[in-house]
Amino acid sequence: QVQLVESGGGLVQAGGSLRLSCAASGDTTCISTMGWYRQAPGKERELVATITNAGYSTYYVDSVKGRFTISGNNAEHAVYLQMNSLKPEDTAVYYCNAEFAWVASRCNLYEFWGQGTQVTVSS
Repeated sequence: QVQLVESGGGLVQAGGSLRLSCAASGDTTCISTMGWYRQAPGKERELVATITNAGYSTYYVDSVKGRFTISGNNAEHAVYLQMNSLKPEDTAVYYCNAEFAWVASRCNLYEFWGQGTQVTVSS
């Protein structure tokens, strides 16, 4: 089992910055991808950014490209989201996510979620 704990959320003015952190604990051996999702009130959860364990390949949703940077510590399976030039539309609860790769006799396809951290961007 993997446990994910997010931190770093808060209230910030438009144009400001926040850095979110996600600490993974437990059996992290099979983690292949970690990422950040967000969910605004009344809206569905959306993928924000991901990073792979192998090669640190990253993905960003178009709306955050050039503003957000995802990074990680491969050895410790910690992931961070540096958020710059924040906009009010970035306001949401941000959730850390970890996915297991399937490896025969080693890893099953599991997905884990943190409880979320609130990011509020004022105008």
